[in-house]
Amino acid sequence: MLSRLTIKNVALIENADITFGNGLNVLSGETGAGKSVILDSINFVLGAKADRSMIRFGETECFVKAEFIVPENARAVQVLREMDIDSDGEIVISRKFADTGKNAVKINGNTVTTTMLRQVTDSLVDVHGQSEHFFLLKESNQLKTLDNVVGAELVEKKSALTELLKKKKDILSQIALLGGDEQERTRRLDVLSFQINEITSVDIQENEEEELLTKRNKINNLEKIILSVRDAMSVVSGELGVLDGLRTAKRSISAISNLDASYEDICDKLDGIASDCEDVADTLYDMSEELYFDENEAEEVENRLDAIRSLKRKYGANKKEIDAYLEKIQAEFDLLSDCEGQYAVLTAEKEKTDKKIYAVCREMTALRKTHGDAFCQRVTDELKTLNIASAQFSIQFTPYENTDVDRANSSGLDSICFLFSANAGEPLKPLGKIISGGEMSRFMLAIKTQLSNVNEISTYIFDEIDAGISGKTAKVVGEKLAKIAKNTQIIAVSHLAQIAVMSDDEFLIEKREENGKTLTNVFALTETTKLQEIVRLLGGNDNDEYANKHAQELLSSAKNYKNTL
Repeated sequence: MLSRLTIKNVALIENADITFGNGLNVLSGETGAGKSVILDSINFVLGAKADRSMIRFGETECFVKAEFIVPENARAVQVLREMDIDSDGEIVISRKFADTGKNAVKINGNTVTTTMLRQVTDSLVDVHGQSEHFFLLKESNQLKTLDNVVGAELVEKKSALTELLKKKKDILSQIALLGGDEQERTRRLDVLSFQINEITSVDIQENEEEELLTKRNKINNLEKIILSVRDAMSVVSGELGVLDGLRTAKRSISAISNLDASYEDICDKLDGIASDCEDVADTLYDMSEELYFDENEAEEVENRLDAIRSLKRKYGANKKEIDAYLEKIQAEFDLLSDCEGQYAVLTAEKEKTDKKIYAVCREMTALRKTHGDAFCQRVTDELKTLNIASAQFSIQFTPYENTDVDRANSSGLDSICFLFSANAGEPLKPLGKIISGGEMSRFMLAIKTQLSNVNEISTYIFDEIDAGISGKTAKVVGEKLAKIAKNTQIIAVSHLAQIAVMSDDEFLIEKREENGKTLTNVFALTETTKLQEIVRLLGGNDNDEYANKHAQELLSSAKNYKNTL
């Protein structure tokens, strides 16, 4: 439920802090007082598109914060956890919008995008406004509504169908490779054969290019290497070099080594160093013997590097990508080489897959019809309680055959239309052709009532649900809202006393002029001020004895009705 709403600098609202109850919350007030600003603020914090016109005149930014309390296992909490945002059922959403166009959204202190925001709020609040009339008039949206009713069982079928459609797409891609005449296939085979031979003839080895580059670097610097090795040999083993000096030092110390153990120790160390130096000299000599310029080897290295780079330019950035490309074209070559046989195999596989797709589509249709019939009956029953006694509601399915399987998508092959009749003796017709504004409000209320246990929404918001109704119908709508509000929070904008009296919490939206500025204020009504507002909604005033008495009777009747729920 939406427990608290904070609004700053939105349109005519400078500051508003509204604490909603968990039952039926009614917003009332004169036309133009700013009730729509409250709903616009809620839509804004839920993720609706922001507009600079929202910002209060003279200010540079607006701000809205919404605080929700939901069960710990609620869908919205699960979505947050998938985003690595902690929540124990408390969800605090804040959104700031500046006149520069900068938008800042946070959920439980974590910065998120508006797309992420909508993923969360879609599971929190369902807003029904005048524009939503058009939502259900669109037949594609009618199918979505029905699918919400069917639920998880249909989701499994859609998942299976998606896999089958993917498989069919792959088969069609392979069949497409077999297209064209014999000359085209022959030309393609020649190209593939050339590419396969080019890649396999080079036969790149793992890390080969790196090793070749190292070898080429040595060849290119051979003169420098030879000079360095010869200089080192001269210093180590040449006349009067390091090795001669060590041998002379060893002979000198050896002459006195028997006089003291320390002399003997130094003699041994000189002997070890001289031995190591001899190894170095031998190694340098072997190196010098091997260092010579081999023109054939240099050419071979360059040619090999050129061949590898040519493959990389054409077929991939490295050995892994080149190997993957080789595997792909080899499969295409094999396919084209056995064109007739492969075509027969693929065609048979496509027909088999089409049969499976059609079977799943039929299963989906059966599920929709079974759940749809029950759904229509429940909605019809709701409409009758909403004073449309002769209401008829059904779902028309457009028939299809197995020949239609090529137009199947992840939703199957179904095309549906909601049919409605409000009056006895009138035939069922498509929703948009016959339903009035007042009937549409009640129809939406009936739909929402039946979806409340399906979509896990914790808060319903109705913008002028009383449009086009009055009298007895208004009383029934108020009772229906009160009944739904026993289990689901409702926030409703209303101009009718029959609905306002059913509220558990009522808020008066009032526009005033203060210091030359127009401000919208929001007041939570007490029992006394609620009575005054009911009197106003009835068209009376504080001194109107009849209106006061009528208002008291309505409030008393509403209280008695709610006590029976």
